Amino acid sequence: MTSNQRGSAAVQGVWIIAGIGVIIAAFMVIRSTGQPKPVAFTTPYQAVLLTSGAAYFGKLEGYGTSRPVLTEVYYIVSQTNPETKQTTNVLVKRGKELHEPDRMYLNPNQILCVEPVGPNSKVAQLIAQQQGH
Repeated sequence: MTSNQRGSAAVQGVWIIAGIGVIIAAFMVIRSTGQPKPVAFTTPYQAVLLTSGAAYFGKLEGYGTSRPVLTEVYYIVSQTNPETKQTTNVLVKRGKELHEPDRMYLNPNQILCVEPVGPNSKVAQLIAQQQGH
């Protein structure tokens, strides 16, 4: 084998190794951009703010995927006393509506942010009161 042939074989070997490296890198990129894993929360309830301005509180599952679901859903209703003009906020559990929903399937593109509801927060206390704890 001449030195020219050895040099040509070495170049071919480098190209083969580089090609294998590119294939492995492409496989890793495709695998990492596959189905995202849902986010795990450390608190029982989460506050979900939608792009519409609506805010809901509940147990969020599947956040970070294409099908997030909120269960045990609560929302706040503001009520104004016509005599004193004082506004009070009341936490209302969803499910009392005519269609009695037990969950909300959310459009992930409409979720503006998600925050944990602290276990000692006013919202957590009101939820516990409504559940009879």
